[in-house]
Amino acid sequence: MESGQLTLKITDDLDLLLAVLPARIQDALREEGRAAQLIEIVMDLGRLPEARYTDSEVYLSTDEITETDLNNVIESIGDFGADNRAGIERTLHRISAMRNRRGDVIGLTCRVGRAVYGVIDIIEDIVMSGKSILLLGRPGVGKTTLLREAARVLSEKKRVVIVDTSNEIAGDGDIPHPAIGRARRMQVATPTLQHEVMIEAVENHMPQAIVIDEIGRELEAIAARTIAERGVQLIGTAHGNSLENLLMNPTLSDLVGGIDSVTLSDEEARRRGTQKTVLERKAPPTFEVLIEIQDRQHMTVHHDVAEAVDALLRGWTLTPEVRWLDQNQQVQRKQVTSTATRGEEGRVGGGGRGPRIERGREEYRGERQRNGRRQAGPVEFQELVDELPEPEGVSMPPRKGQRTMVRVFPYGIGQNRLRSAAKNLNVPVDIVNELRDADIVMTLKNYFRQKPQPIIDAERRNTPVYVLRSNTVTQMEQALLDVFQLSSDTSEDSFDSAMRETQDAIQRLLRGEESVELSPQAAPIRSQQHQLARAANLISHSYGREPYRRVRIFSH
Repeated sequence: MESGQLTLKITDDLDLLLAVLPARIQDALREEGRAAQLIEIVMDLGRLPEARYTDSEVYLSTDEITETDLNNVIESIGDFGADNRAGIERTLHRISAMRNRRGDVIGLTCRVGRAVYGVIDIIEDIVMSGKSILLLGRPGVGKTTLLREAARVLSEKKRVVIVDTSNEIAGDGDIPHPAIGRARRMQVATPTLQHEVMIEAVENHMPQAIVIDEIGRELEAIAARTIAERGVQLIGTAHGNSLENLLMNPTLSDLVGGIDSVTLSDEEARRRGTQKTVLERKAPPTFEVLIEIQDRQHMTVHHDVAEAVDALLRGWTLTPEVRWLDQNQQVQRKQVTSTATRGEEGRVGGGGRGPRIERGREEYRGERQRNGRRQAGPVEFQELVDELPEPEGVSMPPRKGQRTMVRVFPYGIGQNRLRSAAKNLNVPVDIVNELRDADIVMTLKNYFRQKPQPIIDAERRNTPVYVLRSNTVTQMEQALLDVFQLSSDTSEDSFDSAMRETQDAIQRLLRGEESVELSPQAAPIRSQQHQLARAANLISHSYGREPYRRVRIFSH
């Protein structure tokens, strides 16, 4: 973990914005005395004026807004552009208009623009690295403020051109605001021409870096790729909460490489343990680094966008860096690990499909093979859930036994399911793509009988082969219990009994009961009970302390 001191200096020219507002609104704002927290003032015809602060919303007068109030403000500011935005010359404030069908202004949103010097310190090393950066965040989180400060800092060492579509980065008027430093600003006649001005900036003004706010259209995404391919550093913003959101946006997904459907060979599909048609990254990403802005003091950094997108598409582990400000206003950095959220390889986010459950009783047998001979007895159990995420509030306790990292080469089994099994048992498993790197091989019985080349090679190398009857999380858990020489906390009889009790409870709830409390169970069984409840679209929670902790299922 590293740290650095952050020093902020804020300039907002708030008096210039207050001067264009009606006198009663000015007085009310000054009386409130919270200028530093003020975000915007809303003036809608026939409604009370309203001030929006970072933590609350306040009415500023008991008198409704009139046409005269709106017209007085409009006469005091610059002209509205095609995007219905105007400003106050040489300030960063933005006034946005709402119009009726005739084109008359019936509402104004007066956004306070601030230049925050020093806010870029939290990611200054990335900005100065020369890599193209995409800032991602919801509206109002501070993307433009960060972008403006990035332009100022970069302009001290590079030729920087800002493509300022709404004059929001460098302010209204022909003379840009001092907050952009030595950077040059190109204005855009209409928002639809933003992509053309982006290309013009590169061709006519020889920039080393281009700064662009709100990439939101397909043509702008194409222009951004053109700029990046010409070797110019690009720093831009887009709306969205996370990399996964952006990847699922068909208009903007090309910014991070895009998604393409690929058909794998039979051998490759078996090796990955997936269906033959999967989703993969289509091209190198336009932006090398992506920064998710949670708020002004918390950011998540994906230093390698290509690697992060591949992880999302294949369900691998993501390792972004989280940066935040502590109580002493110092920048803290920490590497975190999270698993990509998707149903199966090549299906980001699961496609909105609910969990799948296989009904009926089937018996499965887990067997370990070395040189073709079985080395462990069978373990029988009922398959209840094909693949479901770990429910919130249910965690596996640490177990005794071997904890050395085991490298698994999966042949024909679901890698995401294997990761879930390892997570459920809290054991260290590393999935490898090459047999020579593996400590063990895990495959299905039908593949083992066919003796494909990887299995033959594994037996020749004396690499243990664990053979599963089915491609399920529970089968993999049983195999991992054997691999790590762990003892199962629950017997087959108690497991079956608990599952039957859960199924009976679900039927009672579907017949009209409001809630049913199940018998106390160990954490692995409670996990399965929660998953069954979710599959039936019911709510469940765990209550009590171990060893009497139990699940209660609710109908609503």
